[in-house]
Amino acid sequence: MSEAGFQLNDRVPDFRLPASGGEEISLSDFRGKKVIIYFYPKNMTPACTQEACDFRDRTGELHALGAVVLGISTDPVRSHDRFREKQNLSFPLLSDVEHRVSELFGVWQWKKLYGREYEGIVRSTFLIDEEGRLIKEWRKVRVKGHADEVVAAVKSLG
Repeated sequence: MSEAGFQLNDRVPDFRLPASGGEEISLSDFRGKKVIIYFYPKNMTPACTQEACDFRDRTGELHALGAVVLGISTDPVRSHDRFREKQNLSFPLLSDVEHRVSELFGVWQWKKLYGREYEGIVRSTFLIDEEGRLIKEWRKVRVKGHADEVVAAVKSLG
């Protein structure tokens, strides 16, 4: 059972969020393509920067496989614009300031850091097929090698 409000092979509910570059993006905009949605805690932090750059470096290969990448955090669009420009990211970053979509996917959770408890995004990635169905999820992701795992999963779909 997924921690999200839906399970593997279920159709993922559509959502719409503001994105870098001033546009609004819906999941349904990508029907007919595989969609990789990765949730990350915060722009400009070391692990989040590494993860974004790892996906950036694999974007061409993923596009050739019919897949797109979307990054989602609770950072505002302006922060996404700066992060995207600084790291030369070729995919959109979506702003989930009210953590509505993060809650939908079950990644908005209580976390603990240096003895302090707070709510935030638990780094997670979801692979959605061309018809909008959830086909794979990675929760509590470790950044090292993660983009490679995602690419391998997309390749395995044929």
